[in-house]
Amino acid sequence: MSSTKNKSCAVIGAGISGIAASIRMRNKGYEVTVFEANSFAGGKLSTESNKGYRFDMGPSVFTMPEYVDELFLLSKKNPRDYFNYKQLNPVYRYFFENGNVVDSFHGKREYAAEMSKKTGVLESTITKYLDKTEKIYNLTAEVFLHNSLHKFKNYFTKAIAKGLLNFGKIDAFNTMNESNKKGLLHPELVQIFNRYATYNGSSPFLAPATLNVIPYIEIVKGAYYPEGGMYSITESLVRLAKDIGVKFEFNTPVEEIVIEQKKVKGVKLKNSELNFDIVISNMDMYNSYKKLLPKAKQPIKTLNQPKSSSGIIFYWGIKKQFENLKLHNILFSENYKEEFDSIFSKKTIHDDPTIYINITSKYTPSDAPDGCENWFTFINVPNNSGQNWGELIKIAKQNVIKKINRILKVDIEPYIECEIIFDPRVIENRTSSAFGAIYGNSSNNKFAAFLRHPNFSKEINNLYFCGGSVHPGSSIPLCLLSAKITTELIQ
Repeated sequence: MSSTKNKSCAVIGAGISGIAASIRMRNKGYEVTVFEANSFAGGKLSTESNKGYRFDMGPSVFTMPEYVDELFLLSKKNPRDYFNYKQLNPVYRYFFENGNVVDSFHGKREYAAEMSKKTGVLESTITKYLDKTEKIYNLTAEVFLHNSLHKFKNYFTKAIAKGLLNFGKIDAFNTMNESNKKGLLHPELVQIFNRYATYNGSSPFLAPATLNVIPYIEIVKGAYYPEGGMYSITESLVRLAKDIGVKFEFNTPVEEIVIEQKKVKGVKLKNSELNFDIVISNMDMYNSYKKLLPKAKQPIKTLNQPKSSSGIIFYWGIKKQFENLKLHNILFSENYKEEFDSIFSKKTIHDDPTIYINITSKYTPSDAPDGCENWFTFINVPNNSGQNWGELIKIAKQNVIKKINRILKVDIEPYIECEIIFDPRVIENRTSSAFGAIYGNSSNNKFAAFLRHPNFSKEINNLYFCGGSVHPGSSIPLCLLSAKITTELIQ
């Protein structure tokens, strides 16, 4: 570790990005303390157990494991001593109302072969479209994923200059749906590709087609399952952080970031004030300003950007095993446009929501009792703007059960042994995500990437930000890259 003469750093929030930032700052030689309001680490990437069932509570799809491994290698540790994972193939099983069942395989050829067999679209058409998304990824990755968009000097690097000069080739002026309809032809295949807008809480009918790099990452680069479930990512990184000397203070909410003469002085806790040279907030950007920086100049335009969707999750212990379900399953809505209009325009829940069912006991049998399964049953919903959630949850649960029964040809209710329910209010309370918007700001316009808050404060020296609500965005890989971008800005 390089020497910084015992300079100190406070990280506010033990979400995945905050943990990663603490590891990187410790490797820079800082004395690092992570303050977490909850009794557990991980933020959204946490876990709960009930009646012998274990549930991953948040992110459930794992891509780009190299960004997790990088933290161990940086710390001169063997990643495999802490954390292991296996590649998924197939990744998803898709169910349509017409009875069509389609598996999403890894790799262009295998994926195209299955999709062609089920939809009739030529394999060459599908591989050509995946080639297009790969080109977009190669043009945008260096610009949007690996560098700050808010440092003028970055725009003069060769890679970023190339990306910006080819802006017209990244499909930013079409929506995802427009591009997918033109390139993929079949409505079911279009719906599958449109679904990836939900990975950052947006609508495919509004979000730029540049986001079609997301299916490229999952289909071509691959998706994985961490041994022991998604929470093992959190556990392994906390263990690494502690092994290299990071301190964690749980049940310790920060009440305010202390500023003196436009420079960070430290953090204020309930009964004390502690001095730090650097402060990194992993709290949602909106709440970072509203709760921790009430006296600072507020970036109103950024804070008022439209927020992403949220979710209702029914964590169900199911007293039955379903051979026709995989780890990741999607039961599609028949009218996708109407579903997204309900979420973003009407601020309510469509009566035929698309349902995602994640079952980790398929890979980790100990996550459920013998002969049972742990269902993470998720639907996309609007963020919290004062809706009657009690009534909406009641109706949504009925519609979810009806759809599961109809598509899987089962009566699911007698098999539900236990239940935990998360809704936007619970998500906001548990993770400090403003309005329960899981992904921070939405990406429902072509300039959304540029409108995210930078990883540093332009007004306050030595104050930095990381996590899904700042650049480059939400998802485990992007949160890990956010921590990297943030800490590389710190000399």
